[in-house]
Amino acid sequence: MNGNFYQNPTFPSNQTPMPTQPSSPPGNISSVSTLPMEQSYIENILRLNKGKRVNAYVSYPDSSEWQNKIYSGIIEEAGRDHLIISDPVTGNWYLIRMIYLDYVEFMERINYSHSYSEKNF
Repeated sequence: MNGNFYQNPTFPSNQTPMPTQPSSPPGNISSVSTLPMEQSYIENILRLNKGKRVNAYVSYPDSSEWQNKIYSGIIEEAGRDHLIISDPVTGNWYLIRMIYLDYVEFMERINYSHSYSEKNF
């Protein structure tokens, strides 16, 4: 389906197992806002700019109809592998996979945090 654009990972068979982390006790649920912000990953930058108007430029390499698409709207949520945008004009909501996201154009000043110091650009 993907024309070998994305390949399945292969793993060596002689790996030593990783130690497991103890799970948190019931009732101790961490929220997305407590994720570490020490590195400038795209999802962290998008989270810092939740509620801002953007154009998300997306490419679908295997689609002949939707090769390139622009989603306009407001950042609602962002995760490691997805971006959720709502379009207040149409009322549509979009769930966009990060692997297809090329870049994001902001319609206003953005918040950016790198190495625990918050900056505006």
